[in-house]
Amino acid sequence: MTVEQNVLQQHSQKHQQTLLNQLKEVTGTTDVQLLQQALQVSNGDLAEAVAFLTEKNAKVPQQDETTYYQTSQVASDRYISVGSQADTNVIDLTGDDKDDLQRAIALSLEESNRAFRETGITDEEQAISRVLEASIAENKASLKRTHTEVWSDSPNPHDRKRIDNCPVGLKNVGNTCWFSAVIQSLFNLLEFQRLVLNYSPPARVHDLPRNQKEHRNLPFMQELRNLFSLMVGSKRKYVDPSRAVEILKDAFKSSESQQQQDVSEFTHKLLDWLEDAFQMKAEEDREGEKPKNPMVELFYGRFLAVGVLEGKKFENTEMFGQYPLQVNGFKDLHECLEAAMIEGEIESLHSAENSARSGQEHWFTELPPVLTFELSRFEFNQALGRPEKIHNKLEFPSMLYMDRYMDRNREITRIKREEIRRLKEHLTLLQQRLERYLSYGSGPKRFPLADVLQYAMEFASSKPVCTSPVEDIDTSAPPGGTTGQQLPPPSTAEQESLPPLESSGPASGPTTATTAPQPQRVPIHKPFTQSRLPPDIPMHPAPRHITEEELRVLEGCLHRWRSEVENDTRDLQGSITRIQRTIELMYSDKSMMQVPYRLHAVLVHEGQANAGHYWAYIYDPHQRCWMKYNDISVTKSSWEELVRDSFGGYRNASAYCLMYINDKKPFLIEEEFDKETGQILSGMDKLPPDLKHYVKEDNEQFDKEIEEWDTLQARKAQQEKLALATAAAAAASAASSTSTSSSSPQPMSIESSPPDNAVPQQDPEYMEQPSPTNDSKHLQEDTERAISRAAAEQEERSPEALLNAAIKLEYGRLLRFAQEDTPPENDYRLQHIIVYFIQNQAPKKILERTLLTQFADRNLAFDERCKSIMNVARAKLDLIKPEEVNMDEYEMWHQDYRNFRETTIFMMTGLELFQKTNFVEALMYLVYAYQYNKELLLKGLYRGHDEELLGHYRRECLLKLNEQAAAMFESGEEPEVTTGLGIMNELVVPCIPLLLVHDTERDLLAVEDMRNRWCSYLGQEMESNLQEKLTDFLPKLLDCSTEIKSFHDPPKLPSYSTLELCERFSRVMAALGRVPSDGR
Repeated sequence: MTVEQNVLQQHSQKHQQTLLNQLKEVTGTTDVQLLQQALQVSNGDLAEAVAFLTEKNAKVPQQDETTYYQTSQVASDRYISVGSQADTNVIDLTGDDKDDLQRAIALSLEESNRAFRETGITDEEQAISRVLEASIAENKASLKRTHTEVWSDSPNPHDRKRIDNCPVGLKNVGNTCWFSAVIQSLFNLLEFQRLVLNYSPPARVHDLPRNQKEHRNLPFMQELRNLFSLMVGSKRKYVDPSRAVEILKDAFKSSESQQQQDVSEFTHKLLDWLEDAFQMKAEEDREGEKPKNPMVELFYGRFLAVGVLEGKKFENTEMFGQYPLQVNGFKDLHECLEAAMIEGEIESLHSAENSARSGQEHWFTELPPVLTFELSRFEFNQALGRPEKIHNKLEFPSMLYMDRYMDRNREITRIKREEIRRLKEHLTLLQQRLERYLSYGSGPKRFPLADVLQYAMEFASSKPVCTSPVEDIDTSAPPGGTTGQQLPPPSTAEQESLPPLESSGPASGPTTATTAPQPQRVPIHKPFTQSRLPPDIPMHPAPRHITEEELRVLEGCLHRWRSEVENDTRDLQGSITRIQRTIELMYSDKSMMQVPYRLHAVLVHEGQANAGHYWAYIYDPHQRCWMKYNDISVTKSSWEELVRDSFGGYRNASAYCLMYINDKKPFLIEEEFDKETGQILSGMDKLPPDLKHYVKEDNEQFDKEIEEWDTLQARKAQQEKLALATAAAAAASAASSTSTSSSSPQPMSIESSPPDNAVPQQDPEYMEQPSPTNDSKHLQEDTERAISRAAAEQEERSPEALLNAAIKLEYGRLLRFAQEDTPPENDYRLQHIIVYFIQNQAPKKILERTLLTQFADRNLAFDERCKSIMNVARAKLDLIKPEEVNMDEYEMWHQDYRNFRETTIFMMTGLELFQKTNFVEALMYLVYAYQYNKELLLKGLYRGHDEELLGHYRRECLLKLNEQAAAMFESGEEPEVTTGLGIMNELVVPCIPLLLVHDTERDLLAVEDMRNRWCSYLGQEMESNLQEKLTDFLPKLLDCSTEIKSFHDPPKLPSYSTLELCERFSRVMAALGRVPSDGR
């Protein structure tokens, strides 16, 4: 085939695909075979093809179709007539006039063809453009969002810094998760990555692009190179693809905006643009030879279509890129492929006679190195007038052998297919026979035949009774279940009345008692485990009269029949297992395992047909593990997680695209080596000079951003330190002026009370106070009690000896508290800082200085003994040298305790509000309590509170809010709907990443429940404005990014004394009733 012929063939295939897409859009028909038939019948005339399809298909109710178009379009302005000119193009489709329908179709096709003639852009390309427009519009709109919504970066550049050589993520710039999933899958094909990075545009186009394709493709290729270079060498954790998306948007000149479209369309067009760009380069580089397009060689293969059309045999070779596969009705990938390779009736292909039947087989003659399967998980529901997603489970292997589909193995595959067909027929027959044994009976309820025979044997072997089970019921018993309450006493008398079975008086009571509990007996007794009832179980029904001879014959028959049934069942099950195993191993011989393809990437969609989120699982051959690429988040994953999210049938998530690579072509994923040194090229060494410069500039800009941030934070820290020092000095001066000490004032350094005067409202209980408060009184009482005990026990009465003894007694008391095992409502850490320090193993010097500070409190100076001890304590504090106690460490421990108390207040307030069902206010308290508590627990188990408890109530609060918001949305009232969506957008959605980031099972299930509640509305009829709001909201809810979004600032906390805090905390914790068993 010449170059011209090849180009013409490719153009013809693209033109045919364009016609198919137009037919699909106009008629809503998704059956490709039916669409092709319509084109053949009409000889390529679109109007005739549409007429053929509309006559052939069942007519869809006009109301449903109108409702669909009204609710599915985001921008409905283009359907509104403006002036007389618009009115002339409006056709009434609400009636049954067939001419109107034909005119509408003709206008639609004329508009489509005219646009193509004027711009050279197909409807498919315009659909892609609408996607990109929506993405850019969403990105611009994000700049106007409040801080409670979802697309903002962290202001701290350290949070956005790449760690070592972790893969770089892509920012979702507004409904572009599909872009991220596709680009990451292609980028991780290292051969494709090298082709893009080393691409240089043809020299002639530097002056002026010749046509629209060059004008579109070349700028896009440059932006794709820039994006790939950043993904290779950036210092950022994730990069922004907006400029590449902008290039795509500008290329199509479309002003319409639509919701997120099918990703397969974007992937098709992306490969087309890349193919065109490389074709231009290949044509320039050729020297009289046929140009080789690397994109075609990488992604395109060929198959042979062998078939019969109206009795005439034919063979055609066709080219393919992404191979489409139907999911509905199949359980695994091989079943999908088998069905895709055979179309229609094919018996005539193998027979000598030419019948009138039509059908064809596909046989691959050449497979591409990268084999991509599109899994068709969306179908158009003609009755409802809208697309629906197929959630069926579909399994696929990590290693796929394609031998059975190759043309060179055509004959042996046909033989094996025939053998499998014969085995499956036999298997179906055996399964039907087995079903008759396992579901025996003619009524609605059926049971295993072996169990039925066992039950009959039990009935026959029961001791006979001679009375009716109903004749002796006490009719005087009052109604309403009283009889049932009297049943237990007769069951006791039953054991006494069992021997005289033939007596009609006393025995009738037990008989009644045995009849009533009959339903409770069945679960207790199990067949094959016992043939007689245990003596403590009430008697079940039994035959009235049976002779020994009858019982012996009947038991012999039943035993024999049951054994025969069990043997038959085992034989059938064994035969079924053997046949299934034979089918599984049909292609396992070495001759049919010569074309291995290994799974490289799985692109996943979660949601429904018209809303959802995309991400990708990509195999890393160097680390030998799966990686999950979810927008900016790139994390290690596993085959098990991939199976859970990709096979379908479990959640709303399932694979829609599978990318396999030829396992015998390692160059696809091999790193490049330096030709001189032989070392693997990595990072910036991979890049050509122009891209090195581009990445270097971006990294320098990011380094500057980090430097400016660090400078700003250092300046803030210095200002805070100066403010603390000033406040401490002012407080010390005020305290000195109010002191009434008769002796000369003791010198006191700022270090002697670093936390007390700086933030007295936050921590008044364990630091020196200039004036008596409830907290200082509480601490003062503890201190004076220790001094009194020391004075009573200590013989030496010098102030220093009393101080040492009092400190030892106080420490002993607090140590006992720290070691005591208490319920959650009695947390001694809240009562005294020393308890907190002991439980968290603070250094001895920190404990000593803190205790000295307690005894140096000026509020002790009410009697001479306390006053003298206070002076000694203050003198000891002044004598402590800086090298003896690290004041930074001392301040850090006290700050940790302040954080612990603050976290406790957040937790306590949130739980109080939750108990009052004030979930809106409770959420922020619980969210910040959980986050702060998690930071505390990183330093030790006893630094914070029970993480499981906080996680439980944070999760429950979100679920309650979700229920409230959903109920408001269901009301349909505009204020209620707005309030409900406001709760979701401002509270629930920003918190979902907090549940996803740690991947705990309960949190994941909660997120799934919330999403399922809102996705369930997609299949329901609703007003167009509600449909529009739902379609706009769902992508935010379904965003699986684990990026922690910004939301409301922490609530302001009131000040509590120690006693108030302990009492309220105890009251709240006691009211919970139950603490998770795995809590601390």
